[in-house]
Amino acid sequence: MDLGMAGKTALVCASSRGLGLACATALAREGCRVYINGRHADALEAAAQRIEAATGKRPQVVVADLNTEAGREALVAACPEPDILVNNNAGPEPGKIADWSREDWLAAVEGNMLAPIFLIKHYVPGMRARKFGRIVNITSAMVKSPSATMGLSAAVRAGVTALSKSVQRDSVVDNVTINNMLPERFDTDRQRYMADRMSKKEGITVAEAKQRIAATIAAKRLGDPEEFGDACAFLCSAQAGFISGQNLQLDGGSYAGLV
Repeated sequence: MDLGMAGKTALVCASSRGLGLACATALAREGCRVYINGRHADALEAAAQRIEAATGKRPQVVVADLNTEAGREALVAACPEPDILVNNNAGPEPGKIADWSREDWLAAVEGNMLAPIFLIKHYVPGMRARKFGRIVNITSAMVKSPSATMGLSAAVRAGVTALSKSVQRDSVVDNVTINNMLPERFDTDRQRYMADRMSKKEGITVAEAKQRIAATIAAKRLGDPEEFGDACAFLCSAQAGFISGQNLQLDGGSYAGLV
Protein backbone atom coordinates (compact mmCIF):
# COMPACT_ATOMS: atom_id res chain seq x y z
CA MET A 1 0.00 0.00 0.00
CA ASP A 2 1.26 3.45 -0.93
CA LEU A 3 0.72 5.55 2.19
CA GLY A 4 0.85 8.80 0.26
CA MET A 5 3.69 10.31 2.30
CA ALA A 6 6.45 10.66 -0.30
CA GLY A 7 7.94 14.12 -0.02
CA LYS A 8 6.24 14.94 3.29
CA THR A 9 8.35 16.43 6.09
CA ALA A 10 8.28 14.56 9.39
CA LEU A 11 9.69 15.65 12.74
CA VAL A 12 10.19 12.82 15.23
CA CYS A 13 11.10 13.92 18.74
CA ALA A 14 13.45 11.93 20.97
CA SER A 15 14.32 9.63 18.10
CA SER A 16 17.94 8.57 18.61
CA ARG A 17 16.78 5.17 19.89
CA GLY A 18 13.80 3.04 20.87
CA LEU A 19 10.29 3.75 19.65
CA GLY A 20 11.20 7.19 18.35
CA LEU A 21 13.93 5.71 16.15
CA ALA A 22 11.51 3.02 14.94
CA CYS A 23 8.98 5.67 13.91
CA ALA A 24 11.61 7.78 12.16
CA THR A 25 12.86 4.75 10.25
CA ALA A 26 9.35 3.76 9.14
CA LEU A 27 8.56 7.29 7.96
CA ALA A 28 11.85 7.54 6.05
CA ARG A 29 11.09 4.21 4.39
CA GLU A 30 7.77 5.66 3.20
CA GLY A 31 9.55 8.55 1.50
CA CYS A 32 9.35 11.26 4.13
CA ARG A 33 12.05 13.83 4.68
CA VAL A 34 12.71 13.04 8.34
CA TYR A 35 14.13 15.20 11.11
CA ILE A 36 15.38 13.31 14.14
CA ASN A 37 16.01 14.84 17.54
CA GLY A 38 17.87 14.15 20.75
CA ARG A 39 20.19 15.72 23.29
CA HIS A 40 23.40 13.95 22.29
CA ALA A 41 25.07 14.50 18.93
CA ASP A 42 26.92 11.16 18.94
CA ALA A 43 23.75 9.16 19.55
CA LEU A 44 21.89 11.09 16.87
CA GLU A 45 24.65 10.52 14.35
CA ALA A 46 24.55 6.79 15.06
CA ALA A 47 20.77 6.85 14.62
CA ALA A 48 21.07 8.76 11.35
CA GLN A 49 23.48 6.15 10.03
CA ARG A 50 21.09 3.35 11.01
CA ILE A 51 18.17 5.04 9.26
CA GLU A 52 20.22 5.68 6.14
CA ALA A 53 21.42 2.08 6.05
CA ALA A 54 17.86 0.78 6.42
CA THR A 55 16.10 3.16 4.04
CA GLY A 56 18.69 4.79 1.79
CA LYS A 57 17.61 8.19 3.11
CA ARG A 58 19.66 10.21 5.56
CA PRO A 59 17.60 12.19 8.09
CA GLN A 60 18.29 15.72 9.23
CA VAL A 61 19.72 15.84 12.75
CA VAL A 62 18.58 18.37 15.37
CA VAL A 63 20.39 18.38 18.72
CA ALA A 64 17.96 19.93 21.20
CA ASP A 65 16.59 19.27 24.68
CA LEU A 66 12.79 19.07 24.52
CA ASN A 67 12.59 19.67 28.26
CA THR A 68 13.67 23.29 27.85
CA GLU A 69 12.11 26.25 26.10
CA ALA A 70 15.40 26.93 24.32
CA GLY A 71 15.51 23.36 23.06
CA ARG A 72 11.98 23.54 21.69
CA GLU A 73 12.76 26.84 19.99
CA ALA A 74 15.81 25.26 18.35
CA LEU A 75 13.66 22.40 17.12
CA VAL A 76 11.08 24.75 15.64
CA ALA A 77 13.80 26.83 13.98
CA ALA A 78 15.34 23.74 12.38
CA CYS A 79 12.02 22.31 11.19
CA PRO A 80 9.54 25.17 10.82
CA GLU A 81 6.84 23.49 8.71
CA PRO A 82 6.53 19.74 9.24
CA ASP A 83 3.62 17.84 7.76
CA ILE A 84 4.00 15.17 10.43
CA LEU A 85 4.88 15.57 14.11
CA VAL A 86 5.64 12.59 16.33
CA ASN A 87 5.82 13.68 19.96
CA ASN A 88 7.99 11.48 22.13
CA ASN A 89 10.15 11.86 25.23
CA ALA A 90 11.65 9.73 27.96
CA GLY A 91 9.25 9.04 30.81
CA PRO A 92 9.66 9.78 34.51
CA GLU A 93 10.93 7.30 37.06
CA PRO A 94 8.57 4.67 38.47
CA GLY A 95 7.65 4.92 42.14
CA LYS A 96 4.81 5.71 44.52
CA ILE A 97 3.26 9.07 45.33
CA ALA A 98 5.37 9.39 48.48
CA ASP A 99 8.53 9.11 46.36
CA TRP A 100 7.88 12.04 44.02
CA SER A 101 8.99 15.49 45.07
CA ARG A 102 7.71 18.80 43.76
CA GLU A 103 10.76 18.89 41.50
CA ASP A 104 9.91 15.44 40.13
CA TRP A 105 6.39 16.62 39.29
CA LEU A 106 7.59 19.81 37.65
CA ALA A 107 10.15 17.92 35.54
CA ALA A 108 7.53 15.40 34.42
CA VAL A 109 5.03 18.13 33.55
CA GLU A 110 7.67 19.99 31.55
CA GLY A 111 8.99 17.00 29.63
CA ASN A 112 5.92 14.81 29.16
CA MET A 113 3.06 17.31 29.06
CA LEU A 114 4.16 20.84 28.22
CA ALA A 115 6.81 19.86 25.63
CA PRO A 116 4.35 18.05 23.33
CA ILE A 117 1.58 20.57 24.00
CA PHE A 118 3.76 23.53 23.03
CA LEU A 119 4.85 21.80 19.81
CA ILE A 120 1.23 21.02 18.95
CA LYS A 121 0.31 24.64 19.63
CA HIS A 122 3.08 25.89 17.36
CA TYR A 123 2.60 23.54 14.43
CA VAL A 124 -1.17 23.07 14.14
CA PRO A 125 -1.93 26.49 12.55
CA GLY A 126 0.50 25.90 9.68
CA MET A 127 -0.74 22.36 9.15
CA ARG A 128 -4.32 23.63 8.98
CA ALA A 129 -3.37 26.32 6.49
CA ARG A 130 -1.71 23.67 4.27
CA LYS A 131 -4.70 21.31 4.69
CA PHE A 132 -2.59 18.39 5.83
CA GLY A 133 -1.18 17.41 9.19
CA ARG A 134 -0.61 14.28 11.18
CA ILE A 135 0.31 14.46 14.86
CA VAL A 136 1.05 11.31 16.82
CA ASN A 137 1.79 11.45 20.52
CA ILE A 138 3.66 8.48 21.96
CA THR A 139 2.17 8.25 25.44
CA SER A 140 1.77 5.01 27.41
CA ALA A 141 -0.61 2.16 28.13
CA MET A 142 -0.59 3.60 31.65
CA VAL A 143 -2.86 6.43 30.46
CA LYS A 144 -5.78 3.99 30.26
CA SER A 145 -4.76 1.48 32.92
CA PRO A 146 -2.26 3.01 35.39
CA SER A 147 -0.17 0.64 37.46
CA ALA A 148 0.64 1.29 41.11
CA THR A 149 4.17 2.45 40.25
CA MET A 150 3.50 4.55 37.13
CA GLY A 151 1.16 7.22 38.49
CA LEU A 152 3.46 10.11 37.67
CA SER A 153 3.80 9.07 34.05
CA ALA A 154 0.08 8.35 33.74
CA ALA A 155 -0.93 11.70 35.22
CA VAL A 156 1.14 13.95 32.97
CA ARG A 157 0.56 11.90 29.80
CA ALA A 158 -3.18 11.97 30.45
CA GLY A 159 -2.93 15.76 30.25
CA VAL A 160 -1.54 15.50 26.71
CA THR A 161 -4.30 13.05 25.84
CA ALA A 162 -7.03 15.43 27.02
CA LEU A 163 -5.54 18.47 25.28
CA SER A 164 -5.10 16.55 22.02
CA LYS A 165 -8.69 15.33 22.06
CA SER A 166 -9.85 18.92 22.46
CA VAL A 167 -7.62 20.43 19.76
CA GLN A 168 -8.43 17.83 17.11
CA ARG A 169 -12.13 18.69 17.30
CA ASP A 170 -11.22 21.89 15.45
CA SER A 171 -8.19 20.78 13.44
CA VAL A 172 -9.63 17.67 11.80
CA VAL A 173 -11.86 19.75 9.51
CA ASP A 174 -8.63 20.87 7.82
CA ASN A 175 -7.27 17.31 7.51
CA VAL A 176 -5.06 17.68 10.61
CA THR A 177 -5.43 14.62 12.83
CA ILE A 178 -4.09 14.04 16.33
CA ASN A 179 -3.82 10.54 17.74
CA ASN A 180 -2.03 8.83 20.59
CA MET A 181 -0.07 5.57 20.57
CA LEU A 182 -0.08 3.71 23.89
CA PRO A 183 2.81 1.23 24.04
CA GLU A 184 3.26 -1.46 26.65
CA ARG A 185 6.48 -3.44 27.03
CA PHE A 186 8.41 -3.06 23.78
CA ASP A 187 11.93 -4.42 23.47
CA THR A 188 13.72 -1.09 23.86
CA ASP A 189 16.32 0.43 26.16
CA ARG A 190 13.47 1.44 28.49
CA GLN A 191 12.46 -2.19 29.04
CA ARG A 192 16.07 -3.22 29.38
CA TYR A 193 16.39 -0.59 32.11
CA MET A 194 13.25 -1.90 33.79
CA ALA A 195 14.59 -5.46 33.60
CA ASP A 196 17.89 -4.37 35.14
CA ARG A 197 15.97 -2.56 37.89
CA MET A 198 13.91 -5.68 38.60
CA SER A 199 16.94 -7.96 38.59
CA LYS A 200 18.63 -5.89 41.28
CA LYS A 201 15.49 -5.59 43.36
CA GLU A 202 14.50 -9.28 43.14
CA GLY A 203 17.97 -10.81 43.08
CA ILE A 204 17.47 -12.50 39.71
CA THR A 205 19.28 -12.33 36.38
CA VAL A 206 18.39 -9.72 33.77
CA ALA A 207 17.27 -12.54 31.44
CA GLU A 208 14.91 -13.85 34.11
CA ALA A 209 13.60 -10.35 34.68
CA LYS A 210 12.89 -9.93 30.96
CA GLN A 211 11.02 -13.25 30.98
CA ARG A 212 8.90 -12.08 33.90
CA ILE A 213 8.14 -8.82 32.13
CA ALA A 214 7.18 -10.62 28.92
CA ALA A 215 4.94 -12.97 30.90
CA THR A 216 2.77 -10.00 31.95
CA ILE A 217 1.80 -9.46 28.29
CA ALA A 218 -1.10 -11.46 26.87
CA ALA A 219 1.01 -12.27 23.78
CA LYS A 220 3.78 -13.56 26.09
CA ARG A 221 6.46 -11.56 24.34
CA LEU A 222 7.85 -8.06 24.17
CA GLY A 223 6.77 -5.91 21.26
CA ASP A 224 9.06 -5.38 18.28
CA PRO A 225 9.82 -1.66 17.77
CA GLU A 226 9.38 -2.14 14.02
CA GLU A 227 5.76 -3.10 14.64
CA PHE A 228 5.31 0.16 16.48
CA GLY A 229 7.00 2.21 13.76
CA ASP A 230 4.82 0.74 11.03
CA ALA A 231 1.66 1.49 13.04
CA CYS A 232 2.85 5.08 13.45
CA ALA A 233 3.45 5.36 9.71
CA PHE A 234 -0.12 4.30 8.97
CA LEU A 235 -1.56 6.88 11.40
CA CYS A 236 0.49 9.47 9.51
CA SER A 237 -0.70 8.31 6.10
CA ALA A 238 -3.08 9.90 3.63
CA GLN A 239 -5.47 7.00 4.27
CA ALA A 240 -5.75 7.82 7.99
CA GLY A 241 -7.48 11.17 7.56
CA PHE A 242 -10.70 9.89 9.17
CA ILE A 243 -8.90 8.62 12.29
CA SER A 244 -8.48 11.34 14.90
CA GLY A 245 -8.68 11.75 18.65
CA GLN A 246 -7.97 8.06 19.18
CA ASN A 247 -5.82 6.10 21.62
CA LEU A 248 -4.26 3.10 19.90
CA GLN A 249 -3.23 0.35 22.32
CA LEU A 250 -0.06 -1.48 21.27
CA ASP A 251 0.16 -3.95 24.11
CA GLY A 252 -0.02 -7.47 22.75
CA GLY A 253 -3.69 -7.75 23.68
CA SER A 254 -3.12 -7.02 27.35
CA TYR A 255 -5.59 -4.20 28.00
CA ALA A 256 -8.47 -5.66 30.01
CA GLY A 257 -11.12 -3.06 29.20
CA LEU A 258 -13.61 -2.86 26.35
CA VAL A 259 -12.96 0.76 25.33
